[in-house]
Amino acid sequence: MELRERLGMRLKEAMRDKDARRVGTLRLINAAIKDQDIALRAEGRTVGDAEATAIMAKMVKQRQESARAYEEGGRLELAEAELEEIGIIEEFLPKRLSDAEVEAAVAAAISETGATSVRDMGKVMGVLKAKYPGQIDFGAVGPLVKNRLN
Repeated sequence: MELRERLGMRLKEAMRDKDARRVGTLRLINAAIKDQDIALRAEGRTVGDAEATAIMAKMVKQRQESARAYEEGGRLELAEAELEEIGIIEEFLPKRLSDAEVEAAVAAAISETGATSVRDMGKVMGVLKAKYPGQIDFGAVGPLVKNRLN
């Protein structure tokens, strides 16, 4: 089942259940995807599942940063709301890779690109982003790739 169809079904369920937080979050996801659809209209295409996954991964990252800021500011109820939204968004993202799987993916990307130095880091990261959208925390994997290429 396509990601958009799953989102639509879950939105209808949330509306039936009168789950305001879930309805709001799912509507935000749909709005972000539609915004990107509008931006891609000039190219004559729409957002695919991989792009939608990247959009949602970005939404999760934004909410993690917001939750951290709210916690530092002592606004725990707002931080909790952000964390709830993260949980809802992550239901539609692919499963995160374990540390061992990330190590294996990095090793495979390095061998696939033939990377030998830090200068090739962009190529390796490009391969990882293409193959594992939403499954790897690219902020954390960057230093790992850098260490492997040194």
